[in-house]
Amino acid sequence: MIENNRIEYKRKLTDELEKEVIAFLNSDGGVIYIGRDEKDAFDIGNLDDLQLKIKDRLKNNISPSMLGLFDIVIERFNDTNIIKIIVASGSEKPYYIKKRGMSSKGCYIRIGSASEPMDDRLIEEMFARRVRHTIRKIKAPRQDLSFNQLKIYYESKDLLLNEKFTQNLEFLTDDGSYNFVAYLMADNNNVSIKVAKYKGLDRIDLIENNEYGFDSILKATKSVLDKLGVENTTFAKITHKERIEKTLWDKVAIREAVINAIVHNDWTTEVSPKFEIFDDRLEITSAGTLPFGMSKDEFFSGVSNPKNRELMRIFRDLEMVEQLGSGMPRILNTYGKESFIFMQNFTRIVFAKSGQIGGQIGGQIGGQIGTTMDITDRQKEILNLIKQNNKISRKMISEILDINQSATLKHLNSLKQKGILIRMGGTRGYWEIKI
Repeated sequence: MIENNRIEYKRKLTDELEKEVIAFLNSDGGVIYIGRDEKDAFDIGNLDDLQLKIKDRLKNNISPSMLGLFDIVIERFNDTNIIKIIVASGSEKPYYIKKRGMSSKGCYIRIGSASEPMDDRLIEEMFARRVRHTIRKIKAPRQDLSFNQLKIYYESKDLLLNEKFTQNLEFLTDDGSYNFVAYLMADNNNVSIKVAKYKGLDRIDLIENNEYGFDSILKATKSVLDKLGVENTTFAKITHKERIEKTLWDKVAIREAVINAIVHNDWTTEVSPKFEIFDDRLEITSAGTLPFGMSKDEFFSGVSNPKNRELMRIFRDLEMVEQLGSGMPRILNTYGKESFIFMQNFTRIVFAKSGQIGGQIGGQIGGQIGTTMDITDRQKEILNLIKQNNKISRKMISEILDINQSATLKHLNSLKQKGILIRMGGTRGYWEIKI
């Protein structure tokens, strides 16, 4: 690999570290390798001491805080241990070197394989777009908070929260009050997450409604994972050669999707993620859509831009998430991009049941018809839903995609006119895709 806009090599730790990290924070994120260049590895001494030095410098020398926006891991290259620093794109741009301030001497951006100073105009533009309404700055609805559950979770990982943990975990607003991060992690709150189960393919017949929460969101997350684990039953397929066992949904992908929905949920709206089980699918819906400036291609490639870096930091401390940017590839390893639906204010993932891989099928649909005729992304989403369930109703399509039924009818009619879609058997019939 050669150096580029996402990769930087350093033979040893230098005084330029903060500059390189800030450039990645102010751009699309990236990776810094310490102890190697494009071909060779170099001895960098005591790796434990070096990791501590790097953490300390990144924590104390860069502003705004980048806690939760970086990972430090040890990798093996050419039979030598090296350090890999994974840096996410920050949401509070522009980042800068504290002692130099928010100026062209302290702010940098990645251009190709170089980290270049930012001019005043770009600094002002980034500052104007900065996300100010974050959960770290929102005052908690109540201030009589305790954190016994959080301490237990940390102790289970042999980590100790000292008397300054509220500052270290960024639980306080500028005036010293508990913020919404603290509220989500507290023993008692009014935040709950629902797991609903329906009979059939729509939201008419609710047969089970479980509500987890009113305590630490960590406990609620584990409860949701446990519930979906119970629902994710194993079924067997007998062939003439062997017995093949499968679960309804891929375990790794579901775990990643659940944690992503909770960690990256837009909690500033005070709307919790929801999890809905139907006869043919699992839907996971979270508040918020793509981060400002991020394209779908960047999202699917695993570019990391944590919406709530404070939550990400805690989940990583407790080993509930792994390296930054690793979740999306795990989901896409089984389910295709068509499983994701981006709405104006929400993001939804639809996982087909019974071993079907709806996203991959949808991707095949999009690829086949996209090369021969004009079709919109919304129409591809509709075809993906029909491929998963050829008896799906117009109303149900509208609900899943969060669009009105007249818009759905318009898209369906367009697909019919193009000869892609045929309705068989009237109102109680089914759809056929002709590709």
